[in-house]
Amino acid sequence: MAATVTKLETRRRAPAAGAGATKAAGGPTVHAAIDAFLDSPKIKGNPHTLRAYTNVLDRIGEQLGTGRPLAGVDDDEIGAALDALWSEAAPSTWNRNRAAVGSWLAWCAEKQHWSAPALPGATERRREHNDDTKAVSRSRIDRLCRRRDVPLREKTLWRMLYESASRASAVLALNIEDLDLPNKQARIVAKGGDTMWITWGSDTAHLLPRLIAGRDAGPLFLSDHRPGPHRRTTTDPKDICPETGRVRLGYDRARILLGHYADGLRLHQLRHSSATHLGEANVSANVIMAKTGHKSLRSVQRYVKPGLADVPAATETLSSQRRRG
Repeated sequence: MAATVTKLETRRRAPAAGAGATKAAGGPTVHAAIDAFLDSPKIKGNPHTLRAYTNVLDRIGEQLGTGRPLAGVDDDEIGAALDALWSEAAPSTWNRNRAAVGSWLAWCAEKQHWSAPALPGATERRREHNDDTKAVSRSRIDRLCRRRDVPLREKTLWRMLYESASRASAVLALNIEDLDLPNKQARIVAKGGDTMWITWGSDTAHLLPRLIAGRDAGPLFLSDHRPGPHRRTTTDPKDICPETGRVRLGYDRARILLGHYADGLRLHQLRHSSATHLGEANVSANVIMAKTGHKSLRSVQRYVKPGLADVPAATETLSSQRRRG
């Protein structure tokens, strides 16, 4: 998903009824229904949620035909559009995008009382298999961040993702004004719209002043180039550095660069590894939840798993004292 956001006040505002938002047959077009959903308080109130839904629904709208009446789209067409776009995607991606489309359609039918299709029964959630090898060793992360051929921006981003255990989308959305450098923390908008503090360690703190290089406002992580005239006019001013004119580094570009330098390592693996290493260090689940921003113990348990030596060590505690060791 792109980190720069089109000016939604001009691009995403749904027309009022009678001004082209509805067809004579009744109900909005696909485009107007998407616009109205993205303009709802629950969605537009969180920039990360808005970006995610915009990316998915724009693609679904293009697949269905944005000018069609929503009432003219049937369930099977929704299923066919999902298959065309994401049938080959990983189960987690399929499930996430399927859920986004389902939320949009349910909102149209239940909140707006529009005639709208639903997810067809054949479009089922896919089983997500846990991968216990997803966490990478701290030594591998250290070696990666010390390589001479890795640019400063990438080193700082990867260190911050690992030490803060935060989501990449939230870290990429940071502005310099959000940082509290003396206390090694920053204010972010977390998933769900909550505001929370993330914290980092000495390695990130050592790199940040060099990355900021005297700037006092604008995006923390910047792309390499200034945008052209067209892109500049369609980019939110908050995503442009007032000093350099460069735009915010996007998620897709950050993902590609990590994969290039780290043999396919993914951004989320840095967060996953951080939580896993904290668990292996016997940090309590409650502290890990506070650090990662997870709201349920079940979510944290996906990341915190005992290491190979932990189960035998725990078993030994059940033996009698005279037999141990």
